[in-house]
Amino acid sequence: MYALDRAENRAETGTAAAVISGRRARRRRWTAATALLAAAAFALCAAMLLLGNTIYPPGVVLRVLGGESIPGATFAVATLRLPRMLAGLMAGFAFGMAGSVFQTMLRNPLASPNIIGVTSGSGAAAVFCILILRVGGLTASLSAAAAGLAVTALIYALSRSGGFSGGKLILIGIGAQAMLGALISFMLLKAATYDVPAAMRWLSGSLNAIQMKDLPPLALCVLIFCPAVLLLGGRLNILELGEHAAISLGVRADRTRAALILSSVCLLAFAASVTGPIAFVAFLSGPIAKRLAGAGRANELPAGLAGAVLVLCSDLLGQFAFGVKYPVGVITGILGAPYLIYLLIRKNKTGDSQ
Repeated sequence: MYALDRAENRAETGTAAAVISGRRARRRRWTAATALLAAAAFALCAAMLLLGNTIYPPGVVLRVLGGESIPGATFAVATLRLPRMLAGLMAGFAFGMAGSVFQTMLRNPLASPNIIGVTSGSGAAAVFCILILRVGGLTASLSAAAAGLAVTALIYALSRSGGFSGGKLILIGIGAQAMLGALISFMLLKAATYDVPAAMRWLSGSLNAIQMKDLPPLALCVLIFCPAVLLLGGRLNILELGEHAAISLGVRADRTRAALILSSVCLLAFAASVTGPIAFVAFLSGPIAKRLAGAGRANELPAGLAGAVLVLCSDLLGQFAFGVKYPVGVITGILGAPYLIYLLIRKNKTGDSQ
């Protein structure tokens, strides 16, 4: 009997040691992946400030950022490149983090905000302002953000009728995306020819012509809602287990889900209001972060960094890799479309209906 008890104690000790070892390994992997993505984002930010029609040495760029006025360099770095870099960094981080939240919460890698209609309201409002009201700048940006929030609130309210369902939210979102996409197409067809390029440039997702005055609303949104999402990351992982499991573990599912959706939609709406709905960033960032950082931990921070890396890298490719300059949304669309096709084929083969 004593020998049996000792054997059971050794087995329990071995199991506990294995659990602790696995948890430490996952933490190390998460930390390494996050540090790698942060380093890549920093390097790309530096490249965006250094590279252009004129390549400036790091010392000159640092002097300009320090407030020194240098002919030529001050205009190129402080007026043109710095706002572009900051917009790409913040918008990419916002798209990546929000996309990861939706995919995790709805337990579906296809649940990208761009696909399920979350950003369609922003697009319709921005096109209406540009083509019909003939206004742009801050007015169009705030209108796009407000419309994005309103459309998402409507989608969420409809999905709660009769009990919340992730599949119901996705289907309603796809319907809203189709309806608002048709509205956008109608406005483009009826608009004056010379107004269409500005609207198309916004719809494709672009960092061109962004100025420092356009960034404060986005910066404030990122500073408020990114920490909120990170604080709710643990509860988000529990929500991924399902509604009943989350409630049994003490998570207030409706309240937590509403807070996560509000935070994520604000990030999406304000990011899209500045850069336009950059295609597939929210869709790709979560899977990239999960592949690098592994499962079992909250991956919203790595997903945000992956989104920033995607936007900054795609913008550099669009500026310098081809004979002509392409908006960042064109490059991200080229990167994301094959992955979307792959996911659809895989789900068709496995018969997954989630």
